[in-house]
Amino acid sequence: ANRGEIAVRIIRACQEMGIATVAVYSDADAGALHVALADEAVRIGPPPPRDSYLCADCILEAARTRGCDAIHPGYGFLAENADFADAVTAAGLTFIGPSGAAMRVMGSKTSARAAMQAAGVPVVPGYQASQDDADLVAAATELGYPVLVKATAGGGGKGMRVVADAGDLPAALASARREAANAFGDDRIYLEKRILHPHHIEFQVFGDAHGNAVHLFERECSVQRRHQKIVEESPSPLLDDALRRRMGEAAVAAVKAVGYTNAGTLEFLVEGLSGAIDGMLSFYFLEMNTRLQVEHPVTEAVTGIDLVKLQIRVAAGEPIPFTQADIRQRGHAIECRIYAEDPANGFLPAIGSVLAAVEPVGPGVRVDAGVTSGDTVTLHYDPMIAKLIVLGEGRADAIGKMLWALRHYVILGDVVTNIPFLRDVLAHPRFAAGDTTTDFVDECFTAWQPAAHTPPDLAFAVAALAEVLSAGSGVAASGLDATGDPTSPWQQANSFRMGTGAR
Repeated sequence: ANRGEIAVRIIRACQEMGIATVAVYSDADAGALHVALADEAVRIGPPPPRDSYLCADCILEAARTRGCDAIHPGYGFLAENADFADAVTAAGLTFIGPSGAAMRVMGSKTSARAAMQAAGVPVVPGYQASQDDADLVAAATELGYPVLVKATAGGGGKGMRVVADAGDLPAALASARREAANAFGDDRIYLEKRILHPHHIEFQVFGDAHGNAVHLFERECSVQRRHQKIVEESPSPLLDDALRRRMGEAAVAAVKAVGYTNAGTLEFLVEGLSGAIDGMLSFYFLEMNTRLQVEHPVTEAVTGIDLVKLQIRVAAGEPIPFTQADIRQRGHAIECRIYAEDPANGFLPAIGSVLAAVEPVGPGVRVDAGVTSGDTVTLHYDPMIAKLIVLGEGRADAIGKMLWALRHYVILGDVVTNIPFLRDVLAHPRFAAGDTTTDFVDECFTAWQPAAHTPPDLAFAVAALAEVLSAGSGVAASGLDATGDPTSPWQQANSFRMGTGAR
């Protein structure tokens, strides 16, 4: 029930498990990679999300007509919609995620805060009692500026606004509601006091129907732009063993308190070293994401556990096949999100065609991509092209490997990407030192401009050759399909196999 790189990721996990898949797609995604990889694909509507990927009835009808047994929501769109989870179950299908009841408690940012307060977990001061503008204005004054306006139903920075002055709050409330409604189908918002200069650290958790709950350690997610993560890593360079244990125990306690099943992530704000009291860092519960996270490959890299496969097995009723003591962090992993956007122009999303995409290949290098050569990045959806993940023996090794991989990731076309910006972020002394609070990008890169240089001729040559070989590959190039008919199976980059039922 999703698109892009996460749909590709889920499909590939299913393929490894011998599970057939059905993709859904809007008109804008008819030629997308996830559509090509799935065994079957169903059109669910026009490009606007509200008419396709946010249309629960459309997705359920697609599942019914193709005889599906389960629905994986991915992330974003309907992934944290409790009504959708309940509708899937009511239709006799398995929802690969938490129950609607648990989602209502923890998926709603406001009810999750209340549950954590009841469990004794420290939370960021905030206000969620009313949606009335007058009440919100009064609450912001009591909290003290700056405050954050946040979407109740979602995450990923969508529907979030930083407000430093009371005069700016009414406009921020209105724009946050519009963005939240478009992204999640829910325009409810709430306020939080903004903690200054924190680290953003989250814990991956899992629960099953047999009462088991574990955490799979942390991810440091403090490198952000426009309140959205762009670089994640594990282990966090900030945490020591004692704080890691305290936060992990709090995360598992939260899972058990609400009977949570399947994958989830508890997000915390951790005060930097300047905020330590008697050498102890304080942490505050921020929110829970009741779904698989964009940055889940970081955890997979350091634990060796395939989270998508584990989601599927737990949803099928199997117990988690390991205990907390069995889980170890090995090495150091970093993920960079490759976006079609212009960092030199306020990170504005970019649209355009990808003539050729050549991904880096090497030991400990992984690419999760939803866009490939010949694709177009449109204005309808999140402009993520891919996630680039590396695993090194230690943090310095991982940084060096990521810089190498970014230099060897070639994307040609009329679309701008953030790859040059990411190279400069990874090369910055503050990143090397692990001194990356959530203000890092704003403090160090506000006037960033790409270096004036020309990509090496070899990069262009390799990308051009790859495009030529791709365009002329297979039987079509041998002359067996000289018509050039675009509907011919020999011209399609999908799962067609002669003599079988698979596309």
